[in-house]
Amino acid sequence: MTDFADRLIAWHRSHGRHDLPWQGTRDPYRVWLSEIMLQQTQVDTVMPYYRRFLARFPDVASLAAAPADDVLALWSGLGYYARARNLHKAAQRVMSDFGGVFPQSAAALETLPGVGRSTAAAIACFCFDERVPILDGNVKRVLCRHFGIEGFPGERKVEQALWALAGTLLPARDIALYPQAQMDLGATLCTRSKPLCLHCPVSETCVARRESRQAELPAARPRKAVPRRSCEWLVLQADDAVLLEQRPASGIWGGLYSLPELVEGETPAEAALRLTGEALEGWQAMPAMEHVFTHFRLAIQPWKLQVAKRPLQLREGRLGWIERSRLDSLGLPTPVRRVLCGE
Repeated sequence: MTDFADRLIAWHRSHGRHDLPWQGTRDPYRVWLSEIMLQQTQVDTVMPYYRRFLARFPDVASLAAAPADDVLALWSGLGYYARARNLHKAAQRVMSDFGGVFPQSAAALETLPGVGRSTAAAIACFCFDERVPILDGNVKRVLCRHFGIEGFPGERKVEQALWALAGTLLPARDIALYPQAQMDLGATLCTRSKPLCLHCPVSETCVARRESRQAELPAARPRKAVPRRSCEWLVLQADDAVLLEQRPASGIWGGLYSLPELVEGETPAEAALRLTGEALEGWQAMPAMEHVFTHFRLAIQPWKLQVAKRPLQLREGRLGWIERSRLDSLGLPTPVRRVLCGE
């Protein structure tokens, strides 16, 4: 077992990634930020967000003190917005419960909002040399292939078996290098499709390679029918402003600014009357679009109207007129930004 870790560490020293912006630091704030951003998001996508985030919030104190809207605005486009809300809450917890200093054990780190077992272990390992395993998507794929682990890694029994296996593989030294080596192997060689087995440092003992089962392992998520939902939006514009509403803190796009939605069965004119108190005619359909979430697809039909002046009565407290010049500073869901900015 230790030979597996030793070979990965030796490979990482020569062939691993060493120039990512969150490497070369033992600052738990920076490691934590990168781990949260990298959840279900590729490295190339994360890097510009990571740099912008650090430029605006260089430490946990500045993040904790920031308005939630500022945090969501910087996160806009990165997706999975619960991560941003939990990031903000966790920073406030570090300040209030830990005196502004990150706890040093995985167990204590796991008590922070949005920090799961693998993320907590990564911080504790990279920053404080705690001897704990991690189990992100890349590591799961490496272990499933190398040791021939059957079943979908997201299933509870399979995941528990992987945690147990990962614990037996921990090396006696270089504990902070080993998890990075596993992640790098999964990201660069043991990829989902077309893995580069000829260059793998542990290919000689890999079950998947020996049995030509690279495409089968790890097992895919059991397929389920993806539900399709639909909604209609009002794109009401006056002068150089647009009517937006801030969504509730919980739920889809929590805390972000979105376009007002029609209630089922309403016409755009009826929705405008409900929201503004004015009968506004002349709505035009914009091109429909579809946005894909993890568990469903959302069909969106926007309706557009330009008026000469802003209706004075806004009947719901979360509604407001936003100047177009401010849109870049707001947290907007990706499809809203596409409708308003053409991105």
